[in-house]
Amino acid sequence: MAKNITIGTAPDSWGVWFANDEKQTPWQRFLDEVAEAGYKTIELGPYGYLPTDPSRLADELAQRGLNVCAGTVFTAFHRGIEGSANAWEDAWEPARKVAELTAAIGGEHIVVIPAMWRDDVTGQAVESGTLDAAAWASLAAGHDRLGRILQEEYGLKQQFHSHADSHVCGQPDIEKFLSVTDPQYTTLCLDTGHAEYGGASSVDLIRKYPERIGYLHLKQVDPQVLERVRAEDMTWAAANLAGVMCEPPAGLPDLNEVIEEIEKLDRPVFGIVEQDMYPVADFSVPLPIATRTRQYLLSCGSRTRV
Repeated sequence: MAKNITIGTAPDSWGVWFANDEKQTPWQRFLDEVAEAGYKTIELGPYGYLPTDPSRLADELAQRGLNVCAGTVFTAFHRGIEGSANAWEDAWEPARKVAELTAAIGGEHIVVIPAMWRDDVTGQAVESGTLDAAAWASLAAGHDRLGRILQEEYGLKQQFHSHADSHVCGQPDIEKFLSVTDPQYTTLCLDTGHAEYGGASSVDLIRKYPERIGYLHLKQVDPQVLERVRAEDMTWAAANLAGVMCEPPAGLPDLNEVIEEIEKLDRPVFGIVEQDMYPVADFSVPLPIATRTRQYLLSCGSRTRV
């Protein structure tokens, strides 16, 4: 059978969370080191980190033998599709820019990350940590609308990314999200690290909802650090600084088991390495980790490739 899992990477694995930040690996170095590590496929990362002119970006990628599989956007559709929150308008304008760039350079997917319910710096709640029926309805309607437009106007697939400190984090939340959204327009970017962080089982989700798994972020959590995160009720940013995401295969879940389950789907899937490392104090740190991680993942299952 043909190999069906393409292993790629993302700016996140080089400590990139923002379009501009002096604590982040410069974009030219990121692209150079991605190629040096042996990857051929990347995500765009935050809009504006890589060049946003399609011609220039295509040239930079071609010089290094790289291609783009996805862009990333952030949304807060649970706050209402209509009304004062303007949740749709707030999401659509940045999403449109990302979609245009992603489509122009041959990408296939848009990874969509929901808003967090508490401030990442202060830890103070900015809203309730749970959603009522109206908020769930708005969340579902917003993602289905976004997915339909991305698909019909840009030829892109929406991949919803459950996330730490968001309303869709644990397994019951993920399963409810799947139950209220249209599978034609909304599938999962199954982030194995964030799923583990929220107490969800990646393998169980793949087995129960094989048709809803459209994309992967491959990462692991350090179980000892996660225990501390839960005990101290750390924010996502604090957990990241504490080292909750670790280099495979030192953490959980077992990525070999995850990849074996994905292979059973027998269809093409991108598996993007996304080890959260912001901020990187030493720019020499990411490359060896990225190289070892690629080698490890290619040893998993039987049908992985770069």
